[in-house]
Amino acid sequence: MSQNKYDDSKFFDEYLKLRKEIDNSNINEELPALFSLIDQDLTGKTVLDLGCGYGENSNFLLKRNASRVVGVDISHNMINLANKFNKNDKVDYLCIDMIDIDKINIKFDLIISSLAIHYVKDYDLLIKKIYNLLKDNGKFIFSLEHPITLAPKEGKKWLYDADGNPTGYVLSNYQEPGERNIFWLTDNVIKYHRTFSQIINGLIENNFIINKVLEPKPVNPYLDKKRNIECIHKPYFLIIKADKKY
Repeated sequence: MSQNKYDDSKFFDEYLKLRKEIDNSNINEELPALFSLIDQDLTGKTVLDLGCGYGENSNFLLKRNASRVVGVDISHNMINLANKFNKNDKVDYLCIDMIDIDKINIKFDLIISSLAIHYVKDYDLLIKKIYNLLKDNGKFIFSLEHPITLAPKEGKKWLYDADGNPTGYVLSNYQEPGERNIFWLTDNVIKYHRTFSQIINGLIENNFIINKVLEPKPVNPYLDKKRNIECIHKPYFLIIKADKKY
């Protein structure tokens, strides 16, 4: 079973504070890139949202006319908020671990996931299950923390100039994939580092065709100067669009 940090009250409170910041990286980097790969018109499409959180992305899919959305998240806190703030007759929210999605008896035209797959230990098994849940010609679009970001076992380290501006990123342990126990909002957050080749080949070996790969930079360079400088040196996110081959 994947770690469920989001049902820890301290972690969850810190996460909600982060998401309320106007310059948070989801709004300013990751989501614009992820959404750019999703069709503008999803009329008649069924969509699975893996790691749906409190349903904001599921709600976005409905605005693009998806006929049905299933949101899956391991966190009861997230599902409760989703049902409170993003409830809709066309959306079903399920509180289950992503690795158990084979229990869903629906075929989907599109499966998306925003910054959740790096919490899953068995990437290959998850990709197999995603493939099996997709209809012929289905698409899988997902984001995850960039392998360069997750690689260092001791967490992110930067070099700075005398004015405190980032001048470089210290990369280590890249070729040592596996569990990373890091500080992110609180201690002991478990994520899984995989090399770029493992991520891509995991898709290819499970009969996906790579359609597009993005390593986004902030869309608004005026919000966070330090973050924008950091993104010159390294990407924070990796976004991939893959098509089901059958």
